[in-house]
Amino acid sequence: MRIIGKIKSFYHLALVWLGSIIYGSPSKKIYVIGVTGTKGKSTTAELINAILEEAGKKTAIISSLRFKIAGESRKNESANSMPGRFFIQKFLKQAVNAGCQYVIIEVTSQGIIQHRHEFIHWDAVLYTNLQPEHIEAHGSFEKYREAKTRFFWYAAHKSKKPRRHLFVNDDDRSKEYFTAAGNGSARLTTSGSAEIHYFSREEFIKQKIESSKNSMGAWLLNSFNLENAAAATAVSEIIGIPWVTIKKAFQKFKGIPGRLETIQEKPFKVVIDYAHTPDSLEKVYQALTRGLKKSHPTSHIPHSALICVLGAAGGGRDKWKRPVMGKIAAEYCREIILTNEDPYDEIPEKIMEEIFSGISQVQGSTFESRASGRGRFKVQKVIDRREAIKKAISLAKKDDTVIITGKGSESWMHIAGGKKIPWNERQVVEKILAG
Repeated sequence: MRIIGKIKSFYHLALVWLGSIIYGSPSKKIYVIGVTGTKGKSTTAELINAILEEAGKKTAIISSLRFKIAGESRKNESANSMPGRFFIQKFLKQAVNAGCQYVIIEVTSQGIIQHRHEFIHWDAVLYTNLQPEHIEAHGSFEKYREAKTRFFWYAAHKSKKPRRHLFVNDDDRSKEYFTAAGNGSARLTTSGSAEIHYFSREEFIKQKIESSKNSMGAWLLNSFNLENAAAATAVSEIIGIPWVTIKKAFQKFKGIPGRLETIQEKPFKVVIDYAHTPDSLEKVYQALTRGLKKSHPTSHIPHSALICVLGAAGGGRDKWKRPVMGKIAAEYCREIILTNEDPYDEIPEKIMEEIFSGISQVQGSTFESRASGRGRFKVQKVIDRREAIKKAISLAKKDDTVIITGKGSESWMHIAGGKKIPWNERQVVEKILAG
């Protein structure tokens, strides 16, 4: 098995090297920014892009959401945030030919394992945060973390750009590993310097937000997004973009599809979100619970008011998080509708039972819900996702919030035998709401 793994690794490395040769190492001719982390990669990449465009720069972007070169953008239908088979080198060449000055690339752990970050000359790299994810694919959280830090090491040691900038989240528990991968601050190499910069959500609030609160966009003032905004600001300021321009970009930014995206406000709110880890799920519930408290400033939240449609992020991987996510839902939701998501070759009902095992831990205890101060909630299992969403919406009353997590803006639902069926969560919700 180890020999097979080495052969596969060499195969992927050879493809990446060949791609750089065929397309003439285009990353040498454009400013390349890489964004990695467990959560917030797509949002941070889009924020950096919005800031650069506000500054009048011509940009390109590769992310889980879209492929964009200058004024042309198309949705990423590949279900792969960091495509292989020469895609990135060809894309970089096209961006250079289109006159783009900057390219932002979302960098995944799976892409790193397959060497897709190599033979790219990075100018700036950052990580948003690190949470347990893809554990079964990597073998352990430590190996997952090692894959992420390998990207930082490569940018610091192998990029031929004369000055590289590595951005570390000072609030994250894994920051020392990324700092070590960069090998110190302002380390000099034969090919130039690699400098480490730290950004912090709290420092960002103190230095930027508190003095600008009345003139910032409502999207940014949602604390859920402040970490991503802090990261994007750190990168943009190093590039030389002033805060006044960054602030204008934030004021205009409306968020990205499938990330805490509101479909309806009244008479009850309906929101969709990707939320594929326990931490991101809890952050979504917390953000919506804060919103409910603002809507009821003089009274208790009416028995939570959160109606939650919940699946689990993908069959065949990260099974450990299913009961954890179920327990989180029980802590915040008044109604929980368990449903199908991306079962791949697993039995959907089995996945739902594993989520329910976490819910039952709370259901049989004296636990008090964080959202409502009470321990009462209801659980239903509806295997058909469309019917589950329909059921959740039918349960909603005035001022409730229906939150549907797991798919976000993804275009496909993955089922057994490698098959996939078209799926558009927003359109499904809109059709149900329209009756």
